[in-house]
Amino acid sequence: MTKISIAHVAEDTANKLARFRTWFVTRDFIFHDGRALRRFSIGGRTQAIAASVAAVTMCFSVYGAAQAAVGAVALTGMVDAHSSADAKVAQMQAKVAAMQADVATIKSVAQAHAVRVEQRQALITAVVTGKGAPQEVAATVIDPKAAKLAADVVAPLEKIERRQVVLAVQARRVVEQRIAMTTQKVSRLGVAAKRLAKMPARNLAMGGPFEAADSNEASVDLQADQQFRSLFMTWKKLDSLEQSVIAIPSAQPVERLSFTSNYGVRADPFRGTAAMHAGVDIPGPVGTPIYATADGYVDRAERSGGYGNLVEIDHGKGIQTRYGHLSKILVAPFTRVKRGQLIALMGSTGRSTGPHLHYEVRIDGHAVNPIPFLQTADYLAASKSGLKMTPVSMGGPAADGAE
Repeated sequence: MTKISIAHVAEDTANKLARFRTWFVTRDFIFHDGRALRRFSIGGRTQAIAASVAAVTMCFSVYGAAQAAVGAVALTGMVDAHSSADAKVAQMQAKVAAMQADVATIKSVAQAHAVRVEQRQALITAVVTGKGAPQEVAATVIDPKAAKLAADVVAPLEKIERRQVVLAVQARRVVEQRIAMTTQKVSRLGVAAKRLAKMPARNLAMGGPFEAADSNEASVDLQADQQFRSLFMTWKKLDSLEQSVIAIPSAQPVERLSFTSNYGVRADPFRGTAAMHAGVDIPGPVGTPIYATADGYVDRAERSGGYGNLVEIDHGKGIQTRYGHLSKILVAPFTRVKRGQLIALMGSTGRSTGPHLHYEVRIDGHAVNPIPFLQTADYLAASKSGLKMTPVSMGGPAADGAE
């Protein structure tokens, strides 16, 4: 088997050499040099040698050109001449991942700015218009590196934020003016403003890792947040004060005010001796509607000694009102009432000389003059007419306070 294979290979090789020789046979060439024809011959061996030299030269030329091309591409930095295909793919994937991370960072910073703008605008709008309940703006500090990366994208939002800070300062000044005006109004009623301005203790859950705000960007953010927190707390103070003012009994207990007896020392209508009158007496027909003079809760709605049928309302902050000598009680104990709500009908029950309302205002359990709490214009009108009336309907508990 081996000898046959060798013979076969030798025969095949000889055939190929024979065919090769047929390509390079002796060839005659005729050349005209301009004066005469010349004839020359090139042998097959010479042709074969020349072809071999040309082939080797061409191979070296192609190899050199390929090497030069690879070197040029490598110099451009697009690919590493010595990198494998896997390394090139890994490099591209790393670059794509870095770009995706940058895009995610920019998106996160833009969202943080947008949320902050929306929250701050909602606070300013609610404070200025008085519509809705303002929410405290959460403090937000954006990483300075991320902020620089997203600087071009968030530039319009930062411009809006700077305007909002200016508006927050202006809004806080307006709120402070309203606080001063409300405080003056309350003071004229004889109620100390500090009684109403007590702020509830704040118990906010807080925490997180410590990050020093030592960059300019972080400092600007913190200063802006402080302005908005200050605006919110100032509004909370005003809201607390105004809610307390609503609970101050400053409305009229009846539609038409007139007085048959004022607050202070007077001649007792039953004994004729000097006695302290803890309220005012407002006359009217039996069944005249009686209204709550402020928001509050009904402490008592019952028969009570010299008061007759009595309604006592707790308005908070240590302030109470009493409505005595009623013909009918229309509210139940421990129920909430609103300013201007119908609570009873006028009568002459208890220690009374005729149908009228005995009206008291008490602070920390002590009776005070109700007149400053009533609406000024109505009181002035009543002063010019009602106080000159003959005191025909009078009453109230005895001077010693017994009911």
